[in-house]
Amino acid sequence: MRYAIRKLVTMILTILMVSLLVFLAFSIIPGDPATQMLGTNATAQKLEALRAQMGLDRPLLIRYLEWVKNFISGDMGISYSYHVPVRQMLYDKLGIMLTLTGLSFLLIVLLSIPLGILTAKYYDRYFAKAFDVLNQLFMAIPPFFIGILITYLFGLLMHLFTPGGFVSYKSDPWGYFLYMLTASFSIALPKAAMSMRLLKNSVLSEAKLDYVRTAYSRGNRTNQVLYRHVLRNALIPVVTFLGMTLADIVAGSIVIEQVFSIPGFGRLLITSISNRDYPVAQAIIVIIAFLVVVINFIVDSLYPLIDPRVKKDEQ
Repeated sequence: MRYAIRKLVTMILTILMVSLLVFLAFSIIPGDPATQMLGTNATAQKLEALRAQMGLDRPLLIRYLEWVKNFISGDMGISYSYHVPVRQMLYDKLGIMLTLTGLSFLLIVLLSIPLGILTAKYYDRYFAKAFDVLNQLFMAIPPFFIGILITYLFGLLMHLFTPGGFVSYKSDPWGYFLYMLTASFSIALPKAAMSMRLLKNSVLSEAKLDYVRTAYSRGNRTNQVLYRHVLRNALIPVVTFLGMTLADIVAGSIVIEQVFSIPGFGRLLITSISNRDYPVAQAIIVIIAFLVVVINFIVDSLYPLIDPRVKKDEQ
């Protein structure tokens, strides 16, 4: 219980620190939202009146505390550019980001775990060595380039989907799923290759330890030793990597959104920063940070379940 409480407190403090840094960053960077909205030819009186209306003339700490209070209650402010509630703007975008993240992570797990176990179990076979070559290849290619290759091969040559033809899940759920699945493969393939290699090496390292020889001496078969003993210990570094990977997908899918013309958080964040639309940009960054911190919290909470020794060390 103390382990979980300590991790929860750390998570809350981290989110508050991120929100403070984000708010400070957008408050001190060059560029005035009032000037952006009225133009450089606006009079000083109009600029001052607009700043007062937007609350930009109040002390920084007061503005931050009010922003945090409103954010917790679900009020993320009003967009400077679109003049609509930020929460309304982010609702559909959040669904797109979660779909892309969830599909990518699911593909990583489905590809890397079985193949990692298989190549570790038959590490001296030719097909396992062939997978090692493919691993090196996919790890060396960045996701955006894989996205370009997928777009060219399956979109332009094979016409399995229309490049740039994003469709909403409201109008075509199946087309939306297929389009997001295609983009998810671009993110998943390099990460799956890394995870597969990590799991294979971890299994092979565990297989050399004394407790494995003891398990064999008691008459256990290879599959029994692998799945009951070796795999549980070998999964610890893989779980850590998968947690980092999931957080990386949440924070790093912006480029893939641009490659596949997906109207998610990435495009909106870039547009908001360019237009000095700080309420939108701040909300997006804080939401992404919140998701990353929650993912890390969940991963930390899984350690005692996988390896009880972690819980004992923390007590």
